[in-house]
Amino acid sequence: MSETFASLRLVPKADAPQSGKDFKSDQEVRWCPGCGDYAILAGVQSFLPELGLKKENIVFVSGIGCSSRFPYYMNTYGLHSIHGRAPAIATGLSTSREDLSVWVVTGDGDALSIGGNHLIHALRRNVNLKILLFNNRIYGLTKGQYSPTSEMGKITKSTPMGSLDYPFNPVSVAIGAEASFVARTIDSDRKHLTETLRRAAAHEGTALVEIYQNCNIFNDGAWEPLKDSDSAEDLLIRLVHGEPITFGKDASHGVIRDADGSLKVAAAAEVGSDAFIVHDAHAADSSYAFALSRLSHPETLANTPIGVFRDVVRPVYDQQMSHQVEDAIKSRGAGDLAALIRGKDTWTVS
Repeated sequence: MSETFASLRLVPKADAPQSGKDFKSDQEVRWCPGCGDYAILAGVQSFLPELGLKKENIVFVSGIGCSSRFPYYMNTYGLHSIHGRAPAIATGLSTSREDLSVWVVTGDGDALSIGGNHLIHALRRNVNLKILLFNNRIYGLTKGQYSPTSEMGKITKSTPMGSLDYPFNPVSVAIGAEASFVARTIDSDRKHLTETLRRAAAHEGTALVEIYQNCNIFNDGAWEPLKDSDSAEDLLIRLVHGEPITFGKDASHGVIRDADGSLKVAAAAEVGSDAFIVHDAHAADSSYAFALSRLSHPETLANTPIGVFRDVVRPVYDQQMSHQVEDAIKSRGAGDLAALIRGKDTWTVS
């Protein structure tokens, strides 16, 4: 229940127990058959009852793209907004209505292309909202152009000779913007997805969750090595706070701190398991989480961490703004909008 989520203490509680069905709208889900968005939608709908909140006090805001159809399928309030602006709109909602649980649903193109500035400013301000960034490394809705996360050399309709752009790493971008909570999960791993959503919901401030999502029409298999049972164990690094960072069969590999202070992958047979660092998601210095985010190879997907990279306490923008407004009212009164409009300041429009 939401009593365990400090970030939701001002949001009204549901009057009765809820189930995933309570959060399914009457709209036909219209993604391509086999799209990874279905798994994410089901995961979110089955998780929300844990929060124990009134549906009328939950809002999903999206931008554009396939992922941004999400609000239609949620039996909550929602807003399908415009390209890249979802974080800005959600910021206004969250700061003006502390009785709302505000979620942003966006994609790699929507969030990191035209929406890049809105995203990083929401993160640095630490507004109390949760951002789900679906990353399929392609523009799906507009039928297969390369996106800000597409690999170098990627051949698409807009890059017939291969992309020349070096791809963004969304987790690195978020940590570089001083985000207080950054995590990564995978659409097909329901248990991990749910736990990651739970951690994000509990966080006070902005939480960004990158979700590796498959577009089976225009970029099928983009993350397949991380899902295939024969290869995933050797590629995925599952981050668990307070536990050594290991991966591979029988924890054969792990992450160590090199002599120059950087992080790198090493074999237990060469360095000994005692050399593996213990994950600290609460480390105040963001350089540690950033170094973890740089371990993964953008093409082979080797050494890809998933889980919570960073979860630290910072002042929450909404709370600070609310205190400023309260202080202003105490010292200057509630104010009079009509008097302000009729005041000394004038505007000339020509």
